Amino acid sequence: MLNFHSLFSKSKSKIASTGYLLRATTTSQCLHTHITTLHTPNANNSHNLFSPRYSLAFSFSTPPARSSSRVPTSRTFCTASSERETIEYDVVIVGAGPAGLSAAIRLKQMCRERNADLTVCVLDKGAEVGAHIISGNVFEPRALNELLPQWKEQEAPITTPVSSDKFWFLTKGSAISLPSPFSNKGNYVISLSQLVRWMGAKAEELGVEIYPGFAANEILYDANDKVIGIGTNDMGIAKDGSKKENFQRGVEIKGRITLLAEGCRGSLSEKIMKKYNLREKGGAEHQTYALGIKEVWEIDEEKHQPGAVIHTLGWPLDHKTYGGSFLYHMKDNQISIGLVVALNYQNPFLNPYEEFQKLKHHPAIKPFLEGGTVIQYGARTLNEGGFQSIPYPVFPGGAIIGCSAGFMNVPKIKGTHTAMKSGMLAAEVTFSALNEGVDMDTYWDALRNSWIWEELHKSRNYRPAFEYGLIPGLALSGLEHYIFKGRHSFTLKHGKPDHEATNAARFHSPIHYPKADGVLSFDVPSSLHRSNTNHEHDQPPHLRLRDPKSPELINLPVYAAPESRYCPARVYEYAADEKNQMKLQINAQNCLHCKACDIKDPKQNIEWTVPEGGGGPGYSVM
Repeated sequence: MLNFHSLFSKSKSKIASTGYLLRATTTSQCLHTHITTLHTPNANNSHNLFSPRYSLAFSFSTPPARSSSRVPTSRTFCTASSERETIEYDVVIVGAGPAGLSAAIRLKQMCRERNADLTVCVLDKGAEVGAHIISGNVFEPRALNELLPQWKEQEAPITTPVSSDKFWFLTKGSAISLPSPFSNKGNYVISLSQLVRWMGAKAEELGVEIYPGFAANEILYDANDKVIGIGTNDMGIAKDGSKKENFQRGVEIKGRITLLAEGCRGSLSEKIMKKYNLREKGGAEHQTYALGIKEVWEIDEEKHQPGAVIHTLGWPLDHKTYGGSFLYHMKDNQISIGLVVALNYQNPFLNPYEEFQKLKHHPAIKPFLEGGTVIQYGARTLNEGGFQSIPYPVFPGGAIIGCSAGFMNVPKIKGTHTAMKSGMLAAEVTFSALNEGVDMDTYWDALRNSWIWEELHKSRNYRPAFEYGLIPGLALSGLEHYIFKGRHSFTLKHGKPDHEATNAARFHSPIHYPKADGVLSFDVPSSLHRSNTNHEHDQPPHLRLRDPKSPELINLPVYAAPESRYCPARVYEYAADEKNQMKLQINAQNCLHCKACDIKDPKQNIEWTVPEGGGGPGYSVM
């Protein structure tokens, strides 16, 4: 795996002494990377590959190909010329998360099993594999057992089995124990970003080429509207659209099959679903989402209970807002704590970030955190539509896998195992399509005949049950879990799409949140610092307004500026201009890539697009 941060740290002294050229070779991929520095950095500086101080040129050469290979033996990956260069692979996968890497690994496994040769490329917008991966995460190893049965012997970062499983209903001052419906026996408390890094290494061992730091921002089509690959972002573009000194043209990466594994609300996946009407074709409802906000703490050893799992419902959320919290004891005296808030909440004054800060002061939660230290902060949206919202996942030239399609099991609060399995199924169909002429549409059949389908069908009515409120939702979900067990014939429907659920401000009163104390609760800038978020400031904004006038004409007067509250990174702020008129200010450099704005804006006026590759959060233990 090409880890640019490791590359620079290993070569820092050489860069500092020469100031001219670093040549590094990753032999496992036969990847040669040439980085010409534009000035001599101090040896103590941290090196950002995407800083204007570097001019980049990459050239890739593959091992001697078999006679059946269609991929050239050498190719230029990035160029300063006006025309984009083209690289060809058999399979292009967008996203180095659990689904994308599972697909890549399974493809290469089948190549070995069947004595075949397929070239597989995985692109990821994060600066390194795992940098943008965040999840709860109580991990169910079912899919990993199928994919890499020897994962324990191969030292996967899965070492903390669930030791206890509690479920609390929180009121403002107490925690009421309820029977736990989560069935976490045999599962593990993990860091998903660490697991993904390990999976990336396993993929490379099999011959997968993984290139983090390259953001796919465009779908490529042929004359018949068939997908033939993706285009990456140009780099070195200033805010005003001019080319900077370090300008590098993007590249076209073409594949015979393209698999989209971008995670929840993937920008390319959303475009594909609309273009080919995949929701309608699959008979799916709209997707519904939640925003998860999370911190990792290091706590006192005497308070640490490795493998202890706590989930909650109720306070601090009101009874009309679906959501809950989690507290998981990881290894090394660490705990992960978070709040998940469904984005179909009605009150525009609700602030998910501030609700999370309140949670940490609850008398049942506070004792765990006192005396501890926050290590990392992050946020991400997650799919909650479940069975009802699965689109038809196949399009001409490829398929959508993982959370881009939405395979999360809401009552389990788990989607990693189903995302991985979907990637494995897509890989098997892709292999057969490329080698045996099988139609990619059989991926849809494979999904419906898999344990994914069975699992999501059984759990299909939990989430929509809470459309009627917290107490009715608990009653209905209890019947579903203990009596019906998904065996009845009726299927509940979701309510309004999340953006339509937001009420006008006149129907609600403002919510006054307590000031952060800097001990248990924190302001947004402090939390952002812990997310390691970084973007090149002088680049075109990746958060775009379809109608620039809508914030001042609609969002502010009608909805009391909800984007200033639902964003967990303070990307959106209203400030007075020279005429004392309130105008929306977009602080794109703060963006955590959570996608809440793309989902929750009342008029769907905000479009989230990928920034320059390598930008965004830098998660390591999330």
